Amino acid sequence: MHAESNIREPLILGHKTYRNISDDIIAPIEGKANRTWYILFTISALAFMWGIGCLSYTIGVGIGAWGSNNGVDWAWDITNFVWWIGIGHAGTLISAVLLLFRQKWRMAINRSAEAMTIFAVLCAAIFVTLHTGRPWLDYMLFPLPNQFGSLWPNFNSPLLWDVFAVSTYATVSIVFWYIGLIPDFAMIRDRVIKPKMKKAYSLLSFGWGGSVRHWSRFEEVSLVLAGLSTPLVFSVHSIVSFDFATSVVPGWHTTIFPPYFVSGAVFSGFAMVLTLMLIVRKVYKLEAYLTVKHVEYMNIVIIVTGSIVGVAYLTELFMAWYSGVEWEQYAFLNRATGPMAWAYWIMMSCNVLSPQFFWFKKLRTSLAFTFVLSIVINIGMWFERFVIIVPTLCRTYLPSTWNTYSPSFIDVGIFVGTIGMFFTLFLLYSRTFPVIAQAELKSILKASGEEHKKAAEQAHH
Repeated sequence: MHAESNIREPLILGHKTYRNISDDIIAPIEGKANRTWYILFTISALAFMWGIGCLSYTIGVGIGAWGSNNGVDWAWDITNFVWWIGIGHAGTLISAVLLLFRQKWRMAINRSAEAMTIFAVLCAAIFVTLHTGRPWLDYMLFPLPNQFGSLWPNFNSPLLWDVFAVSTYATVSIVFWYIGLIPDFAMIRDRVIKPKMKKAYSLLSFGWGGSVRHWSRFEEVSLVLAGLSTPLVFSVHSIVSFDFATSVVPGWHTTIFPPYFVSGAVFSGFAMVLTLMLIVRKVYKLEAYLTVKHVEYMNIVIIVTGSIVGVAYLTELFMAWYSGVEWEQYAFLNRATGPMAWAYWIMMSCNVLSPQFFWFKKLRTSLAFTFVLSIVINIGMWFERFVIIVPTLCRTYLPSTWNTYSPSFIDVGIFVGTIGMFFTLFLLYSRTFPVIAQAELKSILKASGEEHKKAAEQAHH
């Protein structure tokens, strides 16, 4: 087997053997968690509990507890929903699309990205469920033959399309993630000593033996699932954008929404993967596997998607001007110069200007700078959803209906709670499942390991 060309930097650093990879990746599961993990977990769990309190209050008192009003009825809730679904986007993209393109650098990050997808979709589901106002009747969203006379789900409603898109997305993501974990579960099953853990992991690993037949089937299933989930990357966020694009509200009723939502989702998803990977790298000491090269590749994706989002913003402004429709022009003028202009300019500077720093190699390979910028981008993407929804609904056709919006304490609490839930689930997951796909890493050790590359180089000379 030939090593990769010497131009490329190795993806696995240090003098790692197959045994070292297993040891390093199972360490967080077998050993005790360190202090950093406990500190992060405590903060996340407290935020999650606060969120549960605010959610319970909302269910007890009603949606009136939120800052939404007659004009701005889609306030924080749908902003947060679209934001979370966007974050869930990178997982499937990293796993499926990069698998189809045979990109080796995905192997260190795909497992965490897939788990992140599932947790983000769960967070998004909370907002959709509550936004219907009577969550106990949500079964009526599904196409069930019901006994309520002529009352049927409205198949013309994009909110119903959301139910199908998001549930399909969640199902395929869970299956994809689980299938990928099977060889890792088998590795843990063969290594743990405690009988209960051994039993649990042997059930999870489905009798995996690692034979050639097992591997060839695993490869086939992974490719089929990757092929199935690639269209999902595009369809899910396109359908979420239809919530806006199929309406007749100025500033929403545009055909650019689907592609621009998809690129924005990939943009925010990659930023969140970076935030998580840099935390995981530090907490579990995985510097040899999550290298600066991985971070650089992901920052390049961020430059591309960030630039697409920037072009989409400018296209919207241009089309508003070119169309000659006063309502459309006013909608954008109001976003940029109206009472909520501050949100618009935060969005512009975080999403369009900040990724441009990554054109400099020194900055895109700096871990501290990347960590800060990944958080800045996600703040910017949250403001993008906020700007689309709130300023537009504050200033509608009739000046007599103009109003302002400010979130209530409960709104903020639920949002902080979902962030807490996301990190709590992720930290628990990283202590029970391998954070990196060790079987896949071993497959590139000979081609991309530092030691093997050096040996190949010497042999070559």
